[in-house]
Amino acid sequence: MLAIFHKAFAHPPEELNSPASLKSSKKPKLPEETLEEFLSSHPTNTFSMSFGDAAVLAYVRPDHHSLFHQNERSFCGYDDIYCLFMGSLSNLCAQIKQYGLTRNANEAMLVIEAYRTLRDRSPYPADQVIKDLDGSFAFVVYDSKVGTVFTALGSDGGVKLYWGIAADGSVVISDDLELIKTSCAKSFAPFPAGCIFHSEGGLMNFEHPMNKLRAMPRVDSEGVMCGANFKVDHYARVDSIPRVGSEANWSEWNSHEP
Repeated sequence: MLAIFHKAFAHPPEELNSPASLKSSKKPKLPEETLEEFLSSHPTNTFSMSFGDAAVLAYVRPDHHSLFHQNERSFCGYDDIYCLFMGSLSNLCAQIKQYGLTRNANEAMLVIEAYRTLRDRSPYPADQVIKDLDGSFAFVVYDSKVGTVFTALGSDGGVKLYWGIAADGSVVISDDLELIKTSCAKSFAPFPAGCIFHSEGGLMNFEHPMNKLRAMPRVDSEGVMCGANFKVDHYARVDSIPRVGSEANWSEWNSHEP
């Protein structure tokens, strides 16, 4: 899957952007170049949606003839909210019942409903809602009404996700490591497992919501600074657990960024 968001709509940690990208022999690409590369790599079974200059979402349709569905992909849009989902939830049926969805709802539909609950029915702690999802998963939600990005990666390591910075400062998120490398040069890193990213609130660990995250510089095989990993700082705590339900709630995260 691939998601690209203009820098005006997503504000990732500054440590993700490496100055070495400007000096690298391989320069970061523009979003349209990254999208073209993604689509050309899967010419027969890709789907993409563009939202003007704000965002692009794309994914490879699942091969239902395959015997292996460990990292199943799904896409859904409802009420101007769109979700790319990868992986699977072992408690999907229970979560569908909890949120009052129809029995044929998939993981992407469930995540959209969970996001709407967080956005509209305050106060809910975001960490608790994501912790209720059992399984290996990664998802990207884009709320096109308000330009909000909401991303999470499960903590079990069963699904990999990466993010980086494009040539124009846009944020690129994908499960395709090679695509991220060619698109973002030295400004990329693995998306931290067990974490949530919100475009206004920043990054938090949903298993340790009371602890801050510390940026740890990454150095590649050439000895060059290459983005940053984000680790839970067990000695630095936040003032309170952020709760979701309004722009004010989301903005509380700003004071908890690394």
